[in-house]
Amino acid sequence: MAPGLYTDIGKKTRDLLYRDYCTHQKFTLTTCTPEGVAITAAGTRLNESIFGELQTQLKTKNLTVDIKTNSESDLLTTVTVDGLGTPGLKSILSLVVPDQRSGKLDFLYLHELAGLNASVGLNPNPMVNLSGVFGSKELSVGVDVSFDTATSNFTKYNAALSLTNQDLIASLHLNNHGDTLTASYYHLVKQHSATAVGAELSHSFSRNESTLIFGSQHSLDPHTTVKARFNNYGMASALVQHEWRPKSLITISGEVDTKAIEKSTKVGLSLVLKP
Repeated sequence: MAPGLYTDIGKKTRDLLYRDYCTHQKFTLTTCTPEGVAITAAGTRLNESIFGELQTQLKTKNLTVDIKTNSESDLLTTVTVDGLGTPGLKSILSLVVPDQRSGKLDFLYLHELAGLNASVGLNPNPMVNLSGVFGSKELSVGVDVSFDTATSNFTKYNAALSLTNQDLIASLHLNNHGDTLTASYYHLVKQHSATAVGAELSHSFSRNESTLIFGSQHSLDPHTTVKARFNNYGMASALVQHEWRPKSLITISGEVDTKAIEKSTKVGLSLVLKP
């Protein structure tokens, strides 16, 4: 089985610890036309600011076109082509208007022993990013580097290691030019109830600081999930998510600083409606 892409290393732990937590209010509505065009409208309220977004997606057998605009007058167009004559190969072309230098071309390739991703900016002095994962689903190693052709410097070079068995996933990342070491693990305790625990430990060598976060999740029933997390700085968060109809979710989450409970409580609400 393919080892996946570099971004897949540690993803299970990141999803457990960070996905669906929010301290703002967000509403998302998706509808589909008879021709198969999906239209998604989203609105987010953060403090006193409101951010809106409208996305249109057209998908055929091997081609997907996404057009997204927001309340800041940005227009993002993404064209994804699967296959390209070679199984496992995918190309993605993206462009943000009015930023003419934002164009980027990505190539993704998945093989049973490797996952490769290459991207290059579509401008005279592009940023080039290369990442690769080699091995198997059980054991894989990966590298992720970025090269700025304008300055002839490597702006990013990261490395990662992943170990996976039936119910346990462990990973190790070396990021920020070797300055940050992050270790994480994910353990599926009970498959029938999706009960899982996970943790992430990050250490910065330059600042001599460490961050440790624990998290867990549990399904109360097939449609309701609860999650909680806590870090070594005293920040605690919890959420409950309910699928009240297929693909439609309501999520209520909260965050509190246990060292200043009386003035730090934050509550977030997310509502997703899909046909």
